[in-house]
Amino acid sequence: MSAPVAFRYSAQAQSNYKPPLIANDNAFLGDVFTSEAENPEKPMCAGFYRLEKGTPLVYTYTYDEMKIILEGEFEIADTTGQKVTAKPGDVFYFPKGATITFTTPSYGLGWFTGQRKEGGA
Repeated sequence: MSAPVAFRYSAQAQSNYKPPLIANDNAFLGDVFTSEAENPEKPMCAGFYRLEKGTPLVYTYTYDEMKIILEGEFEIADTTGQKVTAKPGDVFYFPKGATITFTTPSYGLGWFTGQRKEGGA
């Protein structure tokens, strides 16, 4: 019989966690949790992505990711011509290889889960 495994918890993370700047002067992303220690062959990461008004972020995914919009608004477009105005409660799947452009008229905050190692975005 294997030993019990504890869950992890981040209290009020949507309000308290501030993701670090990752691109331009307005794109922030931070991993809150990773499964890398428990599952190094198929790790997952989850955290927050925040974009503020300014430079669009163009990102090509090297892993699969899912995202739910929590606050604000995003304009999300891909290279196929698909474009969506994303609002709180909207859920997205970005497959490996997709190139996505994120913009916002003010700001947007999303929660993501990606099949990658910590810091691999």
